[in-house]
Amino acid sequence: MMKIIFTTTTLIPTVMLLKPKMLYQTTTAYSFMIAFLSLSLLEPKANLHLHLDHTSAPLLSLSFWLLPLTIMASQHAMIKEPMQRQRTLLTTLILLQLFISLTFMASSLTLMYIMFEATLIPTLVIITRWGQQAERLTAGTYFMLYTLTTSMPLLMAIMFLNNETKTPTFFMQMVQPTSPWTELMLWAACLGAFLAKMPIYGLHLWLPKAHVEAPIAGSMVLAAILLKLGGYGIIRMMQIMPTMKTDLFLPLIVLSLWGATLANLICLQQTDLKSLIAYSSISHMGLVIAAIMIQTQWSLSGTMALMIAHGFTSSALFCLANATYERTKTRIMALTRGFHNILPMLTIWWLLVNLMNIATPPTMNFTGELLIASSLFNWCPTTLIMFGLSMLITASYSLHMFLSTQTGTPLLNTTMHPTHTREHLLLMLHITPLIMISLKPELVI
Repeated sequence: MMKIIFTTTTLIPTVMLLKPKMLYQTTTAYSFMIAFLSLSLLEPKANLHLHLDHTSAPLLSLSFWLLPLTIMASQHAMIKEPMQRQRTLLTTLILLQLFISLTFMASSLTLMYIMFEATLIPTLVIITRWGQQAERLTAGTYFMLYTLTTSMPLLMAIMFLNNETKTPTFFMQMVQPTSPWTELMLWAACLGAFLAKMPIYGLHLWLPKAHVEAPIAGSMVLAAILLKLGGYGIIRMMQIMPTMKTDLFLPLIVLSLWGATLANLICLQQTDLKSLIAYSSISHMGLVIAAIMIQTQWSLSGTMALMIAHGFTSSALFCLANATYERTKTRIMALTRGFHNILPMLTIWWLLVNLMNIATPPTMNFTGELLIASSLFNWCPTTLIMFGLSMLITASYSLHMFLSTQTGTPLLNTTMHPTHTREHLLLMLHITPLIMISLKPELVI
């Protein structure tokens, strides 16, 4: 594990010293080499310094796999900018990757919190410096305020736990608070920060703003990895905190399921393509939150499956939205019609990714949602109504998104350049791992 951390760190001087014409090729090849090395971590081994198990290993591999993909996706937009800005973006992405990987590898709660909060700085820089619209500063402010406000109680809870145990609190080290109220306050403080990061409906307003303003690399990392830090954090807290009755989590389960349905309904009335995909992420994360709260083996397996599958699917959707934006210079779906006639190969990718988004069998998305649906039904049969409604609306907006961007007559009278090999390779590198994991889901579950 330390080898991977060191090799990722050496990417920073490499980016700074490379000749301009070799910058993207070498950086992408180097980061792919690290991504392939990280696949060996899917079978975790004992390590005294860093903590890796079947929860963190798949998420760690996903984050390393995404680094070269973000570099490839940014290439077209960044190539026109000054070389210094290109190097700065690549360095910021590598730093973000380092903080994310250290969060997943942290062996104590304090280290996890420090790295969890450290991811805020590179993400904020990416959104505010390389965003496309004037509102990017507002989006950055929302992102920062939501994260910092909710993470302050978490810091206090960690300090309290460290004081109770007289050591840095390690995972799988159960803490027994003195009273039920202390227990309740600790749970509330710990859940607040992670639920805002997921985000749960009600604390979700920062996410669509951040996605709409962020460049493609920011959107990919935000959707695929940063949202999963919330789910990972809650799973880790459950290893430390005393077991709570599911009845106390009941309001959160109801809110997350109802929020998932509401987010899906919001998707149906979105005109902005990136905003639609962002709200789609909120609805999927709602299911993940509900599953984690039930705390059964099946629900946690479904959580892991859906988090990994959503990471690849949402990132691929943002890549497709970016490919459309680069050609039309607009994200309004009514204006990006008729791509089926102009770029039929891109339409095939749209169809494949949309089918995965609505959890068509036998994809990993379907496996995750089936496990979550089974655990929810076993916990309370009534949840099947909300879950079924949510699935129905997901299918509706995915079909609406596909038809409104691909069919009809093009309204924009602009010259379209054909799809690049880089774009097809980028999408293939999203879809292929997802299909391969679908064939062997025990790597993740």
